[in-house]
Amino acid sequence: MESAAELLNVIDVEATCWEGEPPDGAVGEIIEIGLTVVDLAAGERVGRHRVLVRPVRSAVGSFCTELTGLTQEEVDTGLGFADACRLLAAEHRAGERAWASWGDYDRHQFTRQCRAADTAYPFGRRHTNAKAAFTEAHGLRKRPGMAQALRIAGLPLEGRHHRGEDDAWNIAALILDLAARDAWPTAASPR
Repeated sequence: MESAAELLNVIDVEATCWEGEPPDGAVGEIIEIGLTVVDLAAGERVGRHRVLVRPVRSAVGSFCTELTGLTQEEVDTGLGFADACRLLAAEHRAGERAWASWGDYDRHQFTRQCRAADTAYPFGRRHTNAKAAFTEAHGLRKRPGMAQALRIAGLPLEGRHHRGEDDAWNIAALILDLAARDAWPTAASPR
């Protein structure tokens, strides 16, 4: 049996987006959840997952496809948002494991969307803002984007930037780099 204290879920979401303002009535909705499971004790990434999510109040347009590579046809094959949240809780122990994301956008997007959909929030309270931890560990004044942080850490960008599955994988590499330097917060207190 796994120790929840050793495993960390690293989450990155992609949401519907537009170059300017959203069309009338449209809101940003999660369309992809990238999840990489990190074994902090072993110092390795042990799981890579992707959950596509069907938007209901917006559509994937050309700007969003250009940015993420995701198309409306692709996300139409995904789960409903409530089912995606249940999957995170059941299959990935999201409510029990500590979790991390690059910044607070992902956490806030889940909070907003769960509230709007009247769906149970799938995650526990032990969230770490990996961007804040990285910034502090490297003594930076400004919080870098994920791609810039990879360059600072001397790590490669693996896969496609702005693809949830790939971004979660890359964020996990940054977390493991911080952990190897004893710079990852061990008491995953809310940040």
